[in-house]
Amino acid sequence: MEKIIFIAAWAGIVLGFLVGSAMGLRFYDPQWLGGYASWPRRMLRLGHLCLVALPLLNLVSLFFLAQFHLAGSSVNVLLGLLLVGQVSMPLVCFLSAYKLRFRYLFPVPVVSLIAAAVGLLYLAL
Repeated sequence: MEKIIFIAAWAGIVLGFLVGSAMGLRFYDPQWLGGYASWPRRMLRLGHLCLVALPLLNLVSLFFLAQFHLAGSSVNVLLGLLLVGQVSMPLVCFLSAYKLRFRYLFPVPVVSLIAAAVGLLYLAL
């Protein structure tokens, strides 16, 4: 599972760089997607941030687990929850920018990330 997380993390970071580059082509326009404070533009910015930040969180988690020599099925579940959060959070952000009704999917990434964080904290104690 660690190798999957490592590959997914770096793939997410590269995707974040590519998405940020594409979005950067229009950031100069103050009215792009309804202006800086508009819902679609805020959701795209949040999704872009999540594409880079959540994979970094996953990489940090791998180092934490290796440092404390933690392994097993519970660790794999926590890594799986982090992966679900890494994939679903930017996806829900981008979908919510497209259609407002997708905002109701935010509990999926939020709950998975909170559960993973609590689980990792528990393992650290």
